[in-house]
Amino acid sequence: MGLTHDPTFQKLEKWYHEHALHLNMRKMFEEDKERFHKFSTTLKTDHGDILIDYSKNLITEDVMKMLVELGKSRGIEAARDKMFHGDKINFTEGRAVLHVALRNRSNHPIMVDGHDVMPEVNKVLEKMKGFCHKVRSGEWKGWTGKSITDVVNVGIGGSDLGPLMVTEALKNYSKGGPRVHFVSNIDGTHIAKTLAELNAETTLFIVASKTFTTQETITNAESAKEWFIEHAKDKSAVAKHFVALSTAGPLVKAFGIDPDNMFGFWDWVGGRYSLWSCIGLSIALHIGYDNFEKLLEGAHWMDNHFKTAPVEKNAPMLLALLGVWYINFFQAETHAMLPYDQYMHRFAAYFQQGDMESNGKYITIHGKRVNYHTGPIVWGEPGTNGQHAFYQLIHQGTINSFDQWGVELGKALCKKIEPELHGSNEVHSHDSSTNGLINFIKKNHA
Repeated sequence: MGLTHDPTFQKLEKWYHEHALHLNMRKMFEEDKERFHKFSTTLKTDHGDILIDYSKNLITEDVMKMLVELGKSRGIEAARDKMFHGDKINFTEGRAVLHVALRNRSNHPIMVDGHDVMPEVNKVLEKMKGFCHKVRSGEWKGWTGKSITDVVNVGIGGSDLGPLMVTEALKNYSKGGPRVHFVSNIDGTHIAKTLAELNAETTLFIVASKTFTTQETITNAESAKEWFIEHAKDKSAVAKHFVALSTAGPLVKAFGIDPDNMFGFWDWVGGRYSLWSCIGLSIALHIGYDNFEKLLEGAHWMDNHFKTAPVEKNAPMLLALLGVWYINFFQAETHAMLPYDQYMHRFAAYFQQGDMESNGKYITIHGKRVNYHTGPIVWGEPGTNGQHAFYQLIHQGTINSFDQWGVELGKALCKKIEPELHGSNEVHSHDSSTNGLINFIKKNHA
């Protein structure tokens, strides 16, 4: 039975047509002082609390009940279990989907076609650990006997975006590690600009391509090798400055990389999830293998929550169901990418944007002007100017390009929120969600 024919979906669709255009975020917060508590959940871990706040969504208790009911009706729990069991839920390619095995710190067997994949996973992790120690300790030397100071990751898609995001987010843990650079654009300007700042004697290249045939990656890798040989004047020196994340041994060897310096992975590792595999080598080199292992442990903790928590309390499932709600009914929905870094001064901007974007923006839906929100709040990198303009257009409509009313509101909110982040008193001056977020940060920030 297709989704749109599911009685639960049809029930949700009926509710949408009867009520959705009357949803007003500001009004919902004003009428229900407990909204934040109803639509947020805190996950308790050994290293602190994780707060998931989804109260700034166009939902009611009835909507969430129907979404949970829909998830159960569609077999979300059974599908999750099949993934953990190694079933080939990637049915178009006939593959298992087992990124959870890459971070399986409990080391319990995970089977694919009757074969436990964990020994192979652990073998690659051990190889990464040894390699990271050699590079970070200075034991690994380049062709002139100098230690590595810079690492260039050459990849594209999941072999670029995941490691790039994580190394940026965890930069505070990089002490003692090499600098990392990422090249993905086939436009030669990207790699040329990167190489112009580097010393060939102290640079290590990571070529990330499972098949070692990805055009963008291999083109950039060849450019990097050509640049390196121009400096080294010796093709054999490539073996000391290039490693491969691949399964194509003959092609890796033909490129000039020692097969001993090839780190493998498997067809059940989807690109978008691959940072947990050897594709995360740049992360481990930058922050140290011990910290990389802690990253795996954190992901494993969330995997266990996802595996065991009921739908009503399951954070990944709840956020996924909200996506179903928006994608199927609010066609203009976007997920806000909120600016964040590890320094506390950015939290004021984060909170003021959450407040402003939720309570002060409107969009026309089916010819009617209604209050609208961007969807589940997620952490992310700041958007580009174009992305920001797109969000403003969605929320504000075609206003004058030079006016400042939205910016001025943001400034006013920021000035009010920033001092509230300091001091020990609880904050109660905003909507319950913004209050809850500020108070959570004040409670958990040492």
